[in-house]
Amino acid sequence: METLFAEDTTDVGPPWPTKIAVVLREDLLPWQELNVTAFLASAVAAAVPELIGRPYEDGDGTRYLAMIRQPVLVLTGSAEVLARARTRALERGLPTSVFTADLFATGGDAENRAAVRAVRGADLDLVGIAVHGPKNVVDKVTKGAHMHP
Repeated sequence: METLFAEDTTDVGPPWPTKIAVVLREDLLPWQELNVTAFLASAVAAAVPELIGRPYEDGDGTRYLAMIRQPVLVLTGSAEVLARARTRALERGLPTSVFTADLFATGGDAENRAAVRAVRGADLDLVGIAVHGPKNVVDKVTKGAHMHP
């Protein structure tokens, strides 16, 4: 059986020096929470490609896609907590992704980007935000949010 990749002992494992956090507005429906989390995590992965691990392969040789190689913490908070997290993340220069309430009504990527572009940053109706950076910085950015139940 041909393996997809050689055993790599250089991958950084726990404890990771960085943190990925997704903060969801606490009033979302369950399907919205999952949808927003998936979109926001994909944005972080696209912006920080070194977060992607190596592809998977099972014992039968079936290959699977690579995933983010460290946990994604999912937090919740009020609209005010999300707005403060956005401001703090941008002030600190962290890779940041946003999901606004308007995006639930759009039909695709171009419409999504246009909906965000139509609103000043401070006025965005945030339902989710994701950030990546050093653990202590992400903790400061997400202060006030709590672990998703």
